[in-house]
Amino acid sequence: MNGTGANSHSNPGLVSAPFEVVIGLEVHIQLQTRSKIFCGCSVQFGAEANSQVCPVCLGLPGALPVLNEKVLASAARLALATGCRINPVSLFARKNYFYPDLPKGYQISQFDQPFASDGGMTVTSEGDAQRAIRIRRIHLEDDAGRSIHAEAFVAEDETLLDLNRCGVPLLELVTEPDLRSPAEAADFMQRLRQLVRYLGISSGNMEEGSLRCDANISLRPAGSDGLGVKTELKNMNSFRHVERALAFEIARQGALLAAGGRIEQQTLLWDPARGMAEPMRSKEEAHDYRYFPEPDLMPVAISGEWVEELRRQMPELPEARKARYEREFGLPAYDAGLLTGDPGVADYFERLAARIEDKKLASNWVMGEVMRASNARGCSVLELKMTPEHLAVLLDSLSRGRIHQQAARRIFAEGLENGLSPAEAIEREAGAQIHDTDQLRMVVREALTSHPDETEAWLGGKDKLAGFFTGVILQSLQGRADPRAIMALLQEERKALLEKRG
Repeated sequence: MNGTGANSHSNPGLVSAPFEVVIGLEVHIQLQTRSKIFCGCSVQFGAEANSQVCPVCLGLPGALPVLNEKVLASAARLALATGCRINPVSLFARKNYFYPDLPKGYQISQFDQPFASDGGMTVTSEGDAQRAIRIRRIHLEDDAGRSIHAEAFVAEDETLLDLNRCGVPLLELVTEPDLRSPAEAADFMQRLRQLVRYLGISSGNMEEGSLRCDANISLRPAGSDGLGVKTELKNMNSFRHVERALAFEIARQGALLAAGGRIEQQTLLWDPARGMAEPMRSKEEAHDYRYFPEPDLMPVAISGEWVEELRRQMPELPEARKARYEREFGLPAYDAGLLTGDPGVADYFERLAARIEDKKLASNWVMGEVMRASNARGCSVLELKMTPEHLAVLLDSLSRGRIHQQAARRIFAEGLENGLSPAEAIEREAGAQIHDTDQLRMVVREALTSHPDETEAWLGGKDKLAGFFTGVILQSLQGRADPRAIMALLQEERKALLEKRG
């Protein structure tokens, strides 16, 4: 397949009338269990190839699978969080297909009787409107292995197999074809990652394959209720790739249909390096897999009492936590949304907010210094040596004017390195502050004299220049003064200068 039509639209991923975009997602969620779904092998990521396998996950004759109960609890938590109906009985089935990294020759999955069905999530559409996306089903299955074709590792005609991933527990979540743009699809994936992290059932790391997305895309006449011929896109391992791949395929289909061509139902593999999707195989139907009930596993029977117990144990979910931050802490919607985007960040903020009065100051520092430090170190905010309890001591001194912003940042940087309480550093910085009013007044006058154009503009009514002068003065003093004292002296000097001019 070539890129015909991929650049034919000024708005990638969108098509104009008479076509409407229809997208459905099939998302595989790798669960955070210690062992695989049907055996006791480890699921540790990055282990030596083929070191985490046994007769069960290799499908050797006579080996019998035993269901991991934690997988059921994880599935139930996701079902409850998305409003799905947990079916009282679900069945495992064999999904038969040949692939080199599937040693059994079949995958244990669920077919006509899935674990849960008929739920939903919301996405943000155009104009920040919230739109409901229906979830058709959530079912359990085991993962296949991994084929390595990259020529950096193997010769052109060779493939390496790592079977460690065989039997790793997966949940597959299938949406109805309700999504209407690449942006909505990416937003759905981001919300789902946030949700599984809050539930504690998956890391949601797309780069490690813990969250994998396949998308079914078709175009139909605008206003029609029918569905066009669909293609399936695979190998999208980041939110950006989801958007780019969908934009490419929508543009390709749109150009083909506009030229009077036909869409062929097939599976496409996204190549992020070239920004293109190419055919992988003809699209399978359910009958191609020759599903039949798994003879070695009993039906999964779920009691209502067990479900209700799990419901009582459910954590506060992202939307509810965001609303509470706005209501209880008086935070703007933007702050509340950013702070609750990751459960670790939200936990850090709450521990901090419980110890200081100024919740907005706490929010600003977590969204700024704390998250920057976390990103720079590639770790969770909860792993930083500057704990919320230590940061609370620092911000309390800052809010009471004992230290200023620049000093607080220096102390924060020290705390990141040594993990010590900032009390001693605060005393050191507070002692180094310049409190002598006459000394500060001289520095203020020097700043005004050194910037005559800005001074004239300020005296002429450009009040925002007071912030400029405050910054200049603090820089010259290496931050060793209270910005509020400087601002007060600036206003005194301004008044005096204006009075001299009459």
